[in-house]
Amino acid sequence: MVDKNDYNNFRQALLEEKTWPLKYMFKFIVPNTDGKVDRVKGMLPQNGVFSYKHTANLKYVSVTCTATMSNPDAIINVTQQATSVGGVIAL
Repeated sequence: MVDKNDYNNFRQALLEEKTWPLKYMFKFIVPNTDGKVDRVKGMLPQNGVFSYKHTANLKYVSVTCTATMSNPDAIINVTQQATSVGGVIAL
């Protein structure tokens, strides 16, 4: 579980960016079970550019999505949704 202070610190760091909207790269490590990859993909901006890379044993998938985001809260919202799926790690 992610501490609320972690998101506050993340938000502060994002606010330091000078230009909004900006391109942001979401990256998650997702267990390759129970449709979790598809669930996480569905939570990411659909206008983003996606790439996937799996581990050698196919147990996990790295899901990367680069998309233009309008503000820090939009980024945090997507990150919170994706990490609510069991076993997902945000990088």
